Amino acid sequence: MLSHHLQSALKDLRDLIKITESDIEDIKEAKNDPQFDRLSLKEEKLKGFEAKKAMIDHEISSLMTQNPDMDLPKLLSEEQHLLLDDLKVELNKLRDANKHYARLVLVVSNLYNSFLEKVVPIEMQGYKKVASKNSSILEVRV
Repeated sequence: MLSHHLQSALKDLRDLIKITESDIEDIKEAKNDPQFDRLSLKEEKLKGFEAKKAMIDHEISSLMTQNPDMDLPKLLSEEQHLLLDDLKVELNKLRDANKHYARLVLVVSNLYNSFLEKVVPIEMQGYKKVASKNSSILEVRV
């Protein structure tokens, strides 16, 4: 059963990586709608992965409870060791893809914020940013 949960978790991780890579390509091309369309799928895969990880933890805990005199590496089969190694590799890939995506999101956000501040100037009132009283989107000169 542990091997099944590990394989299933790996599939979810690989799907999450593909989705994140698609998000990276779309943000580079300023395609926002596909990214938003994938949000529910991404959340579903993430919840699925978390559930499978909980089942993996439960299975490992059960094995250790049933065999208190054995170390964990001896309780797992060679296949399970390989699957755990693959899981670690895929988690690192997902982390790297998410870091790359987060950097791009930050750059785009800063770009939009700077455009907005040029169109609608803001002033600081204490810790709060408010639109300047002199701001106007369209200035007419006669």
